[in-house]
Amino acid sequence: MSSATTATAAAVPMALPRMPWALLAAACLGMFAASCSGTTRAPFLLDMARDLATSLPLVANLMAMTSVAWGVASLMAGAGSDRWGRRPFLVGGPVALAACMAGAAVSQTFFAVAVWATLAGGCAGAFTGVLMAEASARVADRQRGRALGWVMAGQSLTLLVGVPLAAWIGAYVGWRGVNLVVAGVALAAALGLFATTLRPVDGPRAAGAAAPSYRAALSGRVVRLLAMGVAERVCYGLIAVFFATFLQATYDLSLAEVAIPLAVFALGSIGGTVVGGQLADRLPNRLITFAGAMFGSAAVALALFGWTGGGLAGSVALGFGYVFVNAIARPSLMAALANVPDEVRGTVLGLNVTSASVGWLGAAALGGWMMAHHGFAGFGPLAAGVAVLGGALALGGRR
Repeated sequence: MSSATTATAAAVPMALPRMPWALLAAACLGMFAASCSGTTRAPFLLDMARDLATSLPLVANLMAMTSVAWGVASLMAGAGSDRWGRRPFLVGGPVALAACMAGAAVSQTFFAVAVWATLAGGCAGAFTGVLMAEASARVADRQRGRALGWVMAGQSLTLLVGVPLAAWIGAYVGWRGVNLVVAGVALAAALGLFATTLRPVDGPRAAGAAAPSYRAALSGRVVRLLAMGVAERVCYGLIAVFFATFLQATYDLSLAEVAIPLAVFALGSIGGTVVGGQLADRLPNRLITFAGAMFGSAAVALALFGWTGGGLAGSVALGFGYVFVNAIARPSLMAALANVPDEVRGTVLGLNVTSASVGWLGAAALGGWMMAHHGFAGFGPLAAGVAVLGGALALGGRR
């Protein structure tokens, strides 16, 4: 072979392997089921309070119980998947989630529902981080942004499809029937994951090999990425939790009138995640991509909560723009976190889910405090400040 031919061959990039679309679809469905297990409760809080003879605040606190259990279980499941393989968690987690949803559906007291909801959060945490590890292990590094973007789209589909569909189904079968429907979705996800992971890529550890540990996984780079993830989730959570309330308080909308703006919000989240996956795989530095998205969302946040001159349509457009730009950051962060040795990937991505739970709790706490003391006028500077902090962390570790 001539030197010219060799040089030409070297200049041609290696073709990337085919994406495992069946696995990604099953993983997306699993993420959808996990997210629906808690989010689809939202339309039925009043009905649940009446049915269980308890107060609305207590029923609303079920989300916090679910979130805490989700984060703790993900912490343990990620490390467990690195020790014993991912498949038991990928298949067993959704099956156990289905059992918990069925348990909540037949419970007659608030205490029983609270126990099942907490266990359901733990079961969701037992496989959502592992889903990310499995998807990233089955693709090349320059495909991970897109692959993880499609998996994470399951969460956004919950807002776009899951909650409205749950409200419609619940009109006929009530909140208990909706729980059973979510259980069926979880079982379908378990079946899909069982079928698409028959040939595992994460064989057992070699005999005598040291078990992976949190100390091995928590390098300085990973800690920085996890801190960036907390900042990103706080920024996303502030609008995901309070956007509907902002529209109702600002424009005197009813709950039914908020449905279309929330659908636009969900479309922005899905679109940003898909675009972010493409950018994560095509641009040379994922941390710069993350930083750019965070700085962009900071600018939009100031306009979203600080300017209402465009009326309802203007606020909805800004809400779409905010969540679209913010969602671009997530695939780059996830792909960077997945770029660790395979023996600790489950642990790292499990820690990521735990840090995301911290971010959600932080968004609820900071947002509630801001509403009580400064109203929505303070949300723009708060979201912008957290976003700039996340972007600065990314730029500091870009090398």
